[in-house]
Amino acid sequence: MSNSNNDTDNKFFSSADEFNVETLEDAQKIITQLRRSIRYHNYRYYILDQPVISDAEYDRLFNTLVEIEEKYPQLKSPDSPTQRIGAEPLDAFEKYEHETPMLSLQAVYTLKDLKDFVTRVKEELGKDNLDFIAEPKYDGLAVELVYQNGSLHVGATRGDGYIGEDITSNIKTISEIPLSLLKHGEQEIPASLTVRGEILMYKEEFNKLNQERVNNGEKPFANPRNAAAGTVRQLDPSITAERPLHIFLYELVGASDYGFETQWEALHEIVNWGLKVNLEKIALCPDMDALTNYYQKIGEERESLPYDIDGVVFKVNRLDLQQELGMRTRDPRWAIAVKFPPKRKVTDLKDVKVQVGRTGKLTPVAILEQVNIAGVEITRASLHNWSEIEKKDIRIGDKVLIERAGDVIPYVVKPLTEYREGNESPIPIPEECPVCHEEVTVSEDKKIVRCTNINCPSRRRERLLHFVSRKAMNIEGLGDKTVQKLIDKELVTTLPSLYDLTKEDLLSLEGFADKSAENIIEEIEKSKTKHPLDRFLYSLGIPLIGEYSSRVLAQNYQSLEDLMDTSKEELEEIRDIGPDIAESVVSFFSNKENRKNVKDLLEKGLKIYNPYQETERDLEGLTFVFTGTLENYSRTEIKDLVERRGGRATSSVSSNTDFLIVGKSPGSKLEEAKALDVQILTEEEFIEFLEKKKKE
Repeated sequence: MSNSNNDTDNKFFSSADEFNVETLEDAQKIITQLRRSIRYHNYRYYILDQPVISDAEYDRLFNTLVEIEEKYPQLKSPDSPTQRIGAEPLDAFEKYEHETPMLSLQAVYTLKDLKDFVTRVKEELGKDNLDFIAEPKYDGLAVELVYQNGSLHVGATRGDGYIGEDITSNIKTISEIPLSLLKHGEQEIPASLTVRGEILMYKEEFNKLNQERVNNGEKPFANPRNAAAGTVRQLDPSITAERPLHIFLYELVGASDYGFETQWEALHEIVNWGLKVNLEKIALCPDMDALTNYYQKIGEERESLPYDIDGVVFKVNRLDLQQELGMRTRDPRWAIAVKFPPKRKVTDLKDVKVQVGRTGKLTPVAILEQVNIAGVEITRASLHNWSEIEKKDIRIGDKVLIERAGDVIPYVVKPLTEYREGNESPIPIPEECPVCHEEVTVSEDKKIVRCTNINCPSRRRERLLHFVSRKAMNIEGLGDKTVQKLIDKELVTTLPSLYDLTKEDLLSLEGFADKSAENIIEEIEKSKTKHPLDRFLYSLGIPLIGEYSSRVLAQNYQSLEDLMDTSKEELEEIRDIGPDIAESVVSFFSNKENRKNVKDLLEKGLKIYNPYQETERDLEGLTFVFTGTLENYSRTEIKDLVERRGGRATSSVSSNTDFLIVGKSPGSKLEEAKALDVQILTEEEFIEFLEKKKKE
């Protein structure tokens, strides 16, 4: 072998010399080193932007690897640089459950809101001095990358934060995402590693792509974000591979488990593993002045940046303090997104339509002369409620100022009264529901107008869609169009009547065949069996009761019957159940029609159980912390298990911790537990502990 020498396994090739590969063993050695060399040069080019070889030499290295792999196909590997493109087109994306939820961030729009956040965090932590890390808020598609034993295992979208889509085949086509991590110095690459970031398309590349689409007679994308999201969600990876995509990573999930103490430290270290972080634009801010200066500086640079951003993200830097602050239902308490001032346009308010939601609430919607705001065509905007309409004196025929910030629904900021000609008309509060024509009730402050007819067709449709949704009864196959057909044909008039549907009923609807009808009937039947109380409560569509509140109620009431007969005063004693939620629950179950609906559902065969009450509460009073990768449970599963059995699962070790459960590749929590003399169990010992508790 002409280039064989003793240090072949330890150097990076920078030129494609003629390799004389004569045996499988020769091929294995050269392939291994070529892959390492190409990964190293990818890292220099895509991550550091400091290439050390020419493009032509890189191509020769790459082509040499392709040739040897073709000659010895048994040596091909999924994490080889040659395998970025080549996966077959998919019929659909598989669902992917995030081990740790991908929560969104609380968004605010003023520096006063930022100051309030900083003040709150300092007060809760009891600290006067606190470092924050600042970074741009990218306007792209949030993704999660999971590496196992150094190789890319899964790439997934955020989805609803709990379940996303597995887009691994497309992720692999993005050059800035390494298929294998680089080993840095003496530090070992973790056996399991999860990072999160944003996929982007740069503005210049977006404009070029759109021009090509127009030239080909295709519809152009509205903006770079839509282009990036649409590209990543292509079922054919070869299409994704043709389009220019970039990534910036901003989170190492469970960073403290790897021994890191700060967000700053974690982000700087993962770059050494070949992962791309926008180190040039992140900053450490020790006080409010620094936070303000960073926000203003990035705002000034916004238009000149090659990619779109729509604000700035500020995070508490110390990881132990992040854990101490914890999470809300939908966002972390240790981070905040400060959006840039939204973009506004003037247009004509042509009409007002009234929508009826699943709780019967009437909402006025402005119908507008079409206007383009930040690349999005706007024809409708929120008017919020009649209190706002009256306060702002908005009229049909007005010229109005429309605002759209991020992905929120556009809304009417104010009318431009100086343009009035005298023929504008006021927007009265409806006296009856626009759908069923029954009377409406109006709150004293005019903020809530509600249809009183529980069987209003519009409420019926929204309630049914909510009832069958994945987080509620999870009945697949009943989408918007099918539900509308069932309502129109009056095959489903109440929630219980859904369980009277037959295959013949469905076959009478356009677009249904034997198999599709059978599938839906099977799904409906399947939903009857042993349904958790919290999800059943959520499915009922009780105003103000979301997933979290449903879970809190289930944790505090033995059965559905107990909850239905409770009082407002008793509910208000429960932590996280305020007076508004208490009033809503009592009001809902005081309604005869609602009680009849619940009774009828149970008589149709629904089996409701309470997972928080039926399990022995044998872990009452015990606090558990978990570190490392567990083999038998995801973090969500183990947390639910502990809480169902009466225990607490927290994210940080303290003097109040009773047990630390250690999986593979434990982090700094292990040393903290030893220092505090906390009892340490392996996963296997923890399982044995649970079994022993059951028998006590």
